[in-house]
Amino acid sequence: MTITGRIAMPDAATGDSIDAGRRLVRLGDGGLSLSEKMATRFRRFVWRTPLHRLRLRGKFPLKLVAVPEDPIPGDRTRGQALLEGRALYHGAQIGLADLDFGALDVPHGLADYLQSFEWLRDLAAVAGRDETAPIAEKLMRNWLEAYAPKVAESGWGPDMWGQRIFFWTAYAPLILSSTDLVYRSTVLNTLARGARHLDRAATKESPGLTQVRAWAGIVGAGLLVQGGEPRVARGEAGLARALAQTLTSDGGVICRSPVSQLALVETLGMLRAAYDVRRIEFPQPFQNAVSFAVPALLGVTMGDGGLSSWQGGLPVPAGRVAAAVEASGHRALPLRHARDWGYQRLAAEDTIAIVDAAPPPSMRLETGGCASTLAFEMSHGPHRIVVNCGGAGGSLLPPALAEGLRTTAAHSTLALADSNSTALNGDGSLGRGVVEIEMSRRDRNGIARLEASHDGYVQRYGFVHRRQIGLSKEGDELRGEDVLLPGGRHKAESAAFAIRFHLGPDVDVTPTADNRGALLRIEGGPAWHFRCRGTGLMIDESIWIDEKSRITETKQLVLAGETAPGGATIGWLFRRAG
Repeated sequence: MTITGRIAMPDAATGDSIDAGRRLVRLGDGGLSLSEKMATRFRRFVWRTPLHRLRLRGKFPLKLVAVPEDPIPGDRTRGQALLEGRALYHGAQIGLADLDFGALDVPHGLADYLQSFEWLRDLAAVAGRDETAPIAEKLMRNWLEAYAPKVAESGWGPDMWGQRIFFWTAYAPLILSSTDLVYRSTVLNTLARGARHLDRAATKESPGLTQVRAWAGIVGAGLLVQGGEPRVARGEAGLARALAQTLTSDGGVICRSPVSQLALVETLGMLRAAYDVRRIEFPQPFQNAVSFAVPALLGVTMGDGGLSSWQGGLPVPAGRVAAAVEASGHRALPLRHARDWGYQRLAAEDTIAIVDAAPPPSMRLETGGCASTLAFEMSHGPHRIVVNCGGAGGSLLPPALAEGLRTTAAHSTLALADSNSTALNGDGSLGRGVVEIEMSRRDRNGIARLEASHDGYVQRYGFVHRRQIGLSKEGDELRGEDVLLPGGRHKAESAAFAIRFHLGPDVDVTPTADNRGALLRIEGGPAWHFRCRGTGLMIDESIWIDEKSRITETKQLVLAGETAPGGATIGWLFRRAG
């Protein structure tokens, strides 16, 4: 993504603003080339060759230099399931007695959970070492049998090893408590081989969370595994470069996923713990990255403290977000104007609205991304009022539903001609559609006003979609307007449109007699009135995916109509009652 136009300087009256005419442009729309795909496949093939196995040889470490403390608390529900003999992740599960790492046929979310050894965190959260160590050791032996003697993509991915190094070292008391010296030696030697694998693999990864995790793993191994000290300086330099390439100028990850943003902050928090246990100062480049990444992360949280749902992400609960921020060692206020990352935060009193005001991520950077341009989510206090339907999150959702969650219709924005503002490709990537967004924002006298437009429908239908959103000083009124304007070289013709506002799980809706409004009752919160002009209101069924990937039936407000060739203007308003 690049930026053209002029960025306004802060002034005393507005605090901060973005001038009209500022544009964000999506780059890299062509996706990975055939040669790049082939090069990736070749690198993965080389991992399985005798030459690569020779490269992984080296001294056998006899012990860990230090055992850091995992700063992120485990999930007790998942931990209890492990005690009961089940691995559980977002609705998918497998019995531990049936688990074979060499033939792991489970949804990818559960597979990543098992392969990364994140489950060690959950297991340790529910019982002491005497009860959990036998389970941990049994699963470790299972993994070693499948992957210690050979390098395979499913178990040796750079992101998996980047996480695994931190989990194996932090939970060494669980996996290394055995008196079996051969087993202990195998664990430590495999850990060292994994670090050597990252030494070669990290440089080949594309910018993003995977590359950051890989380089962080190299640094962690250098700090914590005996004999690894020579790789620390190189790892620090590599991680500094990876962070510079992965974070936008305002601290958001380039794939634009809040869940990935959380994962990056957690990774840096675990790395900080490794420095702390060695009593070494956390390097300044990493501190700088944290100081940008944490405000960006907090900028996409709702009133309940959990993440809002963008780019296929789940509404991760407040406790996990707070733990990541605490682990990072940096306290900050939420970022309001994520200019380059693209999420605009409007907040007044107890009301928060978060708007996707940037082009979707490049095809080269993301799979599973969503056609969510100009959608918004809104909360009042701990209550989510307007939401997006959510994301699959690596869970056991039907493929058709998981794909449907990526569509424009699954987000609280306008869809034209029952189509997506950006195409969804069959391989999970995003295709053609939104290229440019023009945006302006004003914060004046406590009133936040955002105006943005996108070109996702220009080439196909000849219309620009412009959305204006304003939040009152008291946070009791969110006023908006959606406009379809003729634009581009394609002659604009009449087309159907639908503006959707998906409602949160605690919202009960009753239409008014004139079909121009509705009363929104919120369990445990104040009621809100909704009104519209320019078309009538329909109330339809919807769904919301919660933090555990469970499907919750909800409602949606739909403003549907047909635009004339000259365009259409639809106004709407959410106003707190009383």
